[in-house]
Amino acid sequence: MKSCLTLAATVLLGAISLEAHAQSQQPWLADRKYGEGMGVRVGNLELHPGVAGEIGYDSNYFLRAPEEGVLSAYRLRITPSITLATLGQQRTQGGPQPSKVTFRGGAYLAYNELIATDSKYKSEFADQRHLDVGADLALNILPVGRVGADTYLNFVRQGQPSNNTDAQNAFDRDSFRAGAGATWRPGGGLFDWRLGYEFLYNYFEKDAYGYLNNYQHQVNMRGRWRFLPRTALLYDGNYTWVIYPNPSSQNDGTIARSRIGMNGLITNQLSLLAMIGWAGTFYNQNTNPTPQQFDSITAQAELKWFISGGADTMNAGSAPVGLSYASIGYTRDVSNSYLGNFYQKDRGYVGLSYMLGGSFLTSVTAGFANLAFPESYFPSGARQKEAFSEQRVDASVFGEYRLSNTFGLNATFNFDQNFTGESIPTNENDPGLNPDYLAYQRWQIFLGARWFL
Repeated sequence: MKSCLTLAATVLLGAISLEAHAQSQQPWLADRKYGEGMGVRVGNLELHPGVAGEIGYDSNYFLRAPEEGVLSAYRLRITPSITLATLGQQRTQGGPQPSKVTFRGGAYLAYNELIATDSKYKSEFADQRHLDVGADLALNILPVGRVGADTYLNFVRQGQPSNNTDAQNAFDRDSFRAGAGATWRPGGGLFDWRLGYEFLYNYFEKDAYGYLNNYQHQVNMRGRWRFLPRTALLYDGNYTWVIYPNPSSQNDGTIARSRIGMNGLITNQLSLLAMIGWAGTFYNQNTNPTPQQFDSITAQAELKWFISGGADTMNAGSAPVGLSYASIGYTRDVSNSYLGNFYQKDRGYVGLSYMLGGSFLTSVTAGFANLAFPESYFPSGARQKEAFSEQRVDASVFGEYRLSNTFGLNATFNFDQNFTGESIPTNENDPGLNPDYLAYQRWQIFLGARWFL
């Protein structure tokens, strides 16, 4: 069964940031253009409440390999949500000058009920019911001034099982993020430079995994020079300290990143984002032998074709929406991990987002990733696993038909597969006893209805 050290294999090996969590949630939670309707004006703010209900099927909730016995379940998910923000451009058009302070906040609850397709596992799945929670707050001071400032808070509570049905919601965790920065915009905003600080704390609710709790401090900066009306040169860099406060087999360390590139339209319908840089890790030697380090190129590239034209906006009769587009891209980066110190991810992907007549919305994404991991060790320092890599495929399809400005019917399909033949030892004295097989295949389908304002 999956041990605490193989948590990383079940959640993209340490990729439990707020962004990763958002990508796993319903599209209307991850991207407001899916989720918000016209809203209600409340003084100088606009309010967007909503609630969604979904029923579905999960083919492999515990992410088990075939050797471990795959278990499936029916699922029920109910998700109320709300956002509150300063008035958008549609409500202030022709009105007063832009506010010197802008605000945006939101929250959601997602109740998850699971029912075993095989009645003999009824109690095991009943124990896995859980509540996911998310909240965020962002404040921007003097957003168009020569000098401005911003601050933000995020909180995510996410339920995550191990593949041991006897361990109830084993990897439930809470992530708290807070940050602030100052931005300099000389020359009317054609050039801007931001310097900021961010704090992230990852907390595991089960005492058995408390040694994986960690906090991170990050100093970051980014710059932009718009040398054309819709095209800019970009720079971003950061330095992150990763610290495990409890006794742990994990090493403290730092990660440095730096990238430069450009983003913008190259024709009226075609845009390009291209970034290249370097990243390096500097993990300490705590209980493990001298750790391996990452020292390599990082990159990001995305080519996007706007179906409706890059300079146009679609009719937003029922909701603020983005442009319809097709995209293809590639990313290469390094992240902190709970299996070894870090993992390197190379991922290529394609995507499509399209709205037809303001009433039918569809979003399709698919990707292939190669994840590479360094050596990992048991708490005593004995080698647990030599360096290895694994290959993953993911796909997601979302469609929603809006019967009115405030009500829609939707369907969601998600697919994930890990093709690796690797396994992780879970017993230090007998590595061949009950190894954790990393390969799995999982697909999920949900049908639902959503009210939004």
